[in-house]
Order: sequence, then structure tokens, then C-alpha cells
Amino acid sequence: MSSAPGKRRKSRELAMQMLFQLDMGKNTPDQVRNTFWKAREEDDADVRGFAEDIFRVAVAREPEVTDLIVKHSAHWRLERMASVDRNVLRMAIAEMLGFPGTPAPIVINEALEIARRYSAPESINFLNGVLDAVARARLNA
Repeated sequence: MSSAPGKRRKSRELAMQMLFQLDMGKNTPDQVRNTFWKAREEDDADVRGFAEDIFRVAVAREPEVTDLIVKHSAHWRLERMASVDRNVLRMAIAEMLGFPGTPAPIVINEALEIARRYSAPESINFLNGVLDAVARARLNA
């Protein structure tokens, strides 16, 4: 995977996996970072760096990320969402917040591509709806 878009998707996927591990394992962000990267030493520095950046934003801005998910996922409690879906949302919203220079449609498309790999097929429309609502709300803010 040498192309820049391919590296970015890999970074997003790794960030989602780190958030999933943080969510499920109840470890601290530093513990997740340490164990996660020990098993993934082959990833190149650019891929790893952007994954770390997204993870850092998601952790640092967790209350804001959570608030946006809850606000834009009508009739869904966060703890009732599939854990993969919840962390795809966290990853994408963290990128929207932390990297506003990346167009929201790209962030959303990338999140949906990752979700197609890890989530149930019926989750795609839900994720798209939440992410689109978040992006529209941020645009109009």
C-alpha cells in the first residue's frame, strides 16, 4: 500500500481498531497504544502517525465526539450500538473535528468503506446517516 489514499485508509482503520480496543478492553489510552503497536511493528511511520493523530483527537475530545454521536443518532443509545459501529463513528467524527481540512464526504466515504469490512451490512445506512448529520451540523455551525 504505497499510495497516499491507501495509507490514509489504513491509518483510519488502525485508529478505529485502537478505539475499539480502548472501548472493549477498558485500558487507558497509553496502555492501548503500547499493546497495539507492539503487535504492528511492520506499519510504516506515516500510516502509524496519522492513526495516532486520529486516536489522540478521539481520546482528547471524547465528550464532544460522544455528544455528536448521541445527538445525531436518533433513538439509539450509545451503549446499544454495535461496538464496531460506535468506534467507526468515533474515528470519523474525531477526524472531522481534528482535521477540518479533509472534506467531510471523504471522511464519510472512508468510514463507510471500513464499516463494509468490519460491520454488518445493515449498519452502513445508519452510519452514513449519523455521519452525514454530523457533517451537515458542523457545516452550518
